[in-house]
Formats: sequence, C-alpha cells, structure tokens
Amino acid sequence: MYKTILLSGLVSASLLAGEINFQNAPKAPLHKLPNGKNKIFSFHEILKDAMHSVVNISTKTIVNNNQNRQRLYNDPFFQEFFGQGAQTQQAPTKRDNALGSGVIVSEDGYIVTNNHVLTDADEITVVIKGSSKKYQAKVIGKDKDSDLAVIKIDAQGLTPIKLSHINDVKLGDVVFAIGNPFGVGETVTQGIISALNKSHVGINKYENFIQTDASINPGNSGGALIDSRGALIGINAAILSQSGGNHGIGFSIPIDMVRNVVSKLIKDGKVNRGFMGVNISEMTEKLKKLYHHQEGAIVTNIQLNSPANLAQLQRGDLIYGINGKTIKTPSDLQRIVSSFSPNETIKIFIEREQKNLVKELQLANLNGSSKITGNLIKIEGLRLSELTPQIRQEYQIHPSITGAYIEGVLDKSQADKNGFMAGDIIIQIENQTIKNVADATHAFKALKGMTKRVYVNREGFILLLVTK
Repeated sequence: MYKTILLSGLVSASLLAGEINFQNAPKAPLHKLPNGKNKIFSFHEILKDAMHSVVNISTKTIVNNNQNRQRLYNDPFFQEFFGQGAQTQQAPTKRDNALGSGVIVSEDGYIVTNNHVLTDADEITVVIKGSSKKYQAKVIGKDKDSDLAVIKIDAQGLTPIKLSHINDVKLGDVVFAIGNPFGVGETVTQGIISALNKSHVGINKYENFIQTDASINPGNSGGALIDSRGALIGINAAILSQSGGNHGIGFSIPIDMVRNVVSKLIKDGKVNRGFMGVNISEMTEKLKKLYHHQEGAIVTNIQLNSPANLAQLQRGDLIYGINGKTIKTPSDLQRIVSSFSPNETIKIFIEREQKNLVKELQLANLNGSSKITGNLIKIEGLRLSELTPQIRQEYQIHPSITGAYIEGVLDKSQADKNGFMAGDIIIQIENQTIKNVADATHAFKALKGMTKRVYVNREGFILLLVTK
C-alpha cells in the first residue's frame, strides 16, 4: 500500500510568509514542424564542407620490446583516445597503430591535431575524406602545454576549415563534433555548448576548454567542434569518463587558443610564451570587501628581476585587465599572458589601495625564466628540488603536500615525451611514497631501465604518468 503525505501545512506557511509574482511564459505556444510537412530539418549542406576539412590520422610507433610496448598501453591518453590501437604481441619488434583525427587549416596541407595524438609517433599517415590515398605527414611543431600540434602533408587544393571567433561562441549554441571515433571512419555527432572557460580539468597546463555534450569518443581526439554555420570553434581534446565511453562531458580547445598556438607553431616550430614573474591567487568573498573590482587575479609574490618587478607591481595588486581584455580569474591571467610572445609590451590594469592604475610591462620568455634557486638534482631527464619554505610560499603549495618538486624537464628527454612538466610534484613512484628528493632519487635508481608508474600532483590534481 502506498502512503500519501500531504504538504499543505508547509505550503500554507510559505504562502503566508510573503507574496511572489511569477514571470509567466505566453500561453498556447504554436506547435509546428520546423519547415513544413514535406520538408526535412537538416544540417547536411552546412556540414559537408567542414567534413571535407577533417582528416583521419594514424600513427605507427616502433616498439623494441615488451616493456616499451607496455609503457604505451599504460599511458592514459593512449588508452582513452587512440581508439582501436595496439594489440599486445610477443614479437620483440612490432609497429603499433594508433588512431586520431585532424583538421585542415590551409589549402597546401597544414593540419592541426592534438599533441597527444602524435605521442611517440615514428610515422604519421593522413587520409582525406573521399579519398583512399594515404599521405605521409611530417611534424611542423608540437606544444605539450596546450595539447596542440601541427603536421603537414604534400598536397594542394585542399579544403581548409573556416575559423570562428571565440566571442561568437555562446552557451547553448548547437554544435557538431567531427572525427574518427573507434576507427570506424568520419562521423558527426550533435550537441550544445554546455559550458565555457572550463579549467582545472587536469589535462594540460593552459586550460580554457569549451565543454559540450556532443558525443566525443576515442579516435575523435584532434577532430573539429563546429558551430551550426560549419565554422571551427574548437579542437576536440578529451572526455570525462569513468568507463572510457561517452558520458556527455567532452572538452575542446577553444578557437582563440588554436589560432594563437597554430600560428606560432607554423612560424617557429615551437611556442615561446610571455612571462610576467608573479604569483597570483583568486578573489575570495572576504577579499571582495577590500576591492572595488570583484573579479581578477591578486598578486601574492613578485620574482626578483622579473618584468613585474621592473614594472613595480606590488603584492596585493588586483589585475583585472590586460590590453583591454577582462581578467576574471587567475587562469585567465595565465592564459592571456602566455598568448603573448616574449618582448611584447602589454598594458596591465590593476587596482591598488582602491585606486585604478595602468602599468606597461615588457614580457620575458617563459621558457628561459629561472623560477627557483637552490640545489638541483638531475635524474631521468628531470631537475628536482626540495619543497623548501620559499618554494611553498612562492607557488602557494599547502604544507600537507610532500614530495620532490620538478623544477624543469630536459627538452626532448623521455620525461618530456612522457608528459612531465615543470611545477609537478612527484608524490609516489610505483608503491613507494615520495617525501623528498632523496626518496625520488633512490626510487628512480632502483627501478632504472624498468617501466614504472609515477604519480604527480599538478596544481592539486593527481595524475599518473608512465616512464622508463
């Protein structure tokens, strides 16, 4: 027997407490077919050009032994996005296949994809929609921090995708994801923009993702997210999933970042980012009482001889704008500053003691900046340092966190290829807890030449990296 509970007493009390005027939608809305009884609502004409701009990418990696092969299989990106990738074999040498997608951005063969699609690739093959011809691609440049890369094929007269602008992208817009899921061939899925400016996902260093519920599955990585005009608004990069399947939470790298990074990769083969030399924190409810501006990034420390130091920035300054662009969060500041090149001069809008100031600052090179000082241990392509009180204060690292601080990663080393980044904190190697540099050094030496799992704390997120 079901029991019915009446809530009339609660409702009456609520009604007696006050009055409310609801904002009602118009009554009797008209229900109709989108285009009439004998017409089909279709995006076919819009999609066909964009689909010819998306390519299938397959990579081959020479695997010399079973340990190297297992390192690839254990890589989280490899498992989640490479689709029908490698199968374990007993042969000592084998070529392992991985699948992904890319987007044509020029008639003469420049293609943008994800950096992780090209991980450890020795050969890259591109197939264009409607053609069975296989093109061998060369790497123009890769940027691990944004997870973008550019490759090029020897071809002319291709169909480059049209690029949108981030200011034209709005929450709720209808979008389409185009890619090569599970290696079944080019596929389109539909959804909407679920959120903008998503950060702290733990995927790469400069995060400002577009979130969508359009199905993004393994193999879609590096493919296009387009609007209902067929214009590119993002490069599909990742999904949030416990099972590996699509749960309606996909992330795309926004078009403004794609434009910036791809231009630099084509021009220089790498990305040199601007550097201010400040540590920053977010605006809290308590801090809002001290500032007129209610959004921005608060300066907590300034590095000696840095551009910020030379421009006379101070602790407590609230940065709320750069070159006319609004800064709402610390991640906004990091992303926008890094979009500029070294030696560029920018205007910084700050609030200091409730007064608005404008400072001009010439950026340095992030890659050339020395972020910490002290005794360094070099091992496995990593430069390790102790978590000293100075480092904890400078980088706002909580006292409860222990481990070995990665001051830098040797360019093109195995650690670099495996995804380690400066600023990571090594907290565990295999089953050994790491409390300091000595622990890390001992563990690396004990497991030298072996495939090993390394757990790092990256800005509060725990990541598993595999190295040898």
